[in-house]
Amino acid sequence: MAASLRASSSLRSRLLSSSSGCSPWRLLLSSPVHSVTSQQTETLAFDEIQLSPEKPPTATAFVLHGLLGSGRNWRSFSRALVSELHNRSPSDEWRMVLVDLRNHGRSAGIKGFGPPHNISTAAKDLADLVKARGWPWPDVVVGHSMGGKVALDFAESCSRGVYGDSADLPKQLWVLDSVPGQVETDNSDGEVERVLQTLASLPSSLPSRKWVVDHMLSLGFSKSLSEWIGSNLKKDNDHVTWAFDLQAAIDMFSSYRERDYWALLEHPPKDLEIAIVQAEHSDRWVPDDVQRLKALARRESKTDIGKVSLHVLPNSGHWVHVDNPKGLLEIMVPNFLSAVQN
Repeated sequence: MAASLRASSSLRSRLLSSSSGCSPWRLLLSSPVHSVTSQQTETLAFDEIQLSPEKPPTATAFVLHGLLGSGRNWRSFSRALVSELHNRSPSDEWRMVLVDLRNHGRSAGIKGFGPPHNISTAAKDLADLVKARGWPWPDVVVGHSMGGKVALDFAESCSRGVYGDSADLPKQLWVLDSVPGQVETDNSDGEVERVLQTLASLPSSLPSRKWVVDHMLSLGFSKSLSEWIGSNLKKDNDHVTWAFDLQAAIDMFSSYRERDYWALLEHPPKDLEIAIVQAEHSDRWVPDDVQRLKALARRESKTDIGKVSLHVLPNSGHWVHVDNPKGLLEIMVPNFLSAVQN
């Protein structure tokens, strides 16, 4: 393991989670007031964002965060997305469902999420949520980093009938800066692993957020990263504890690295579009993967299978919704609208 860390920007890019609201990389994007409803069920905790909640939604998108994140990381961007969708097409009433994946956020406090903790069980949790709430199946699923692979697994399982005959395949998947194949250890500098190992070495009950931040700083982590780690704590009487199940999250990270969805991209189910967003300055893409995606995006359309599209988000590292939110909106909004109009 390297004795020294790279600069903060490199470590931030390697972490697979999304930044929290109190991160120094907070999304600064103005939007009007929206209704944000927090819910917790016997399945997953979630937030709903809708411009006019008194109206029935005409389309629904699930938004999935990354490792050690939560749905709240995507509130600001989702508000802006809902507003822009309404501006472009006032007749459409979009609803965003920001899910806390198993072992993360408020879902970490819900009992019933037994092992194995992997990408497939996280995807099945989404199906269980839809069934438990009696919702229509989502038109679009958006996943960032680890959440991108959860989205891919969800669509693959829908297409194979894993969730039953009532399950409808999404019209679109958005896989945001998430490599669809295995994440090779040789291509990793071990920084994510060091963060997880450091957190695992700490006791479950900690003196205070300040203590955690100071401890991370003493180990050589950057101030911005240390403060972001500290933001993932919750109050527990006179102490603080993690807002996620750390060991289970480590298991999910291992599953994220191991799972391979290239076969799904080679033969996407009919009527499904898989949109891959590659951040221009992300360090997780190897040239062979990019060329493979470009070839899939260029191939001739066929009536019996879906399609793959590749979008490069300029001026952005891994944290796409923070680094270039306006650019991401420009890519996503027209395609969202086409999903419900076709």
